[in-house]
Amino acid sequence: MVLEVALIDVLPGHEDEFAAAYAKGHPVLAGTPGCRSVRMTRGVESPSRFVLLVEWDSVEAHNDNFRATERFAQWRALIGPYFANPPLVEHFVDVPA
Repeated sequence: MVLEVALIDVLPGHEDEFAAAYAKGHPVLAGTPGCRSVRMTRGVESPSRFVLLVEWDSVEAHNDNFRATERFAQWRALIGPYFANPPLVEHFVDVPA
């Protein structure tokens, strides 16, 4: 399992519209084969900053089943207009305790 973390800065004043677009697009992302969970969080100190957390079976599941498909185009068309700049996206794996 890998965790995709996307740091998203939204245009100030458009946070509610972004959140509504996320709610509309959530099923597109969450229904992707290989997607285990999706969660969006919003900054307390920086309310225009959001963090998207997506658990994937693998980086390949993210890239091949989502990024390389029409699903990504649908997703980006919904939320992309509210980006202040391109999101910073990275993948992480758990560290054993």
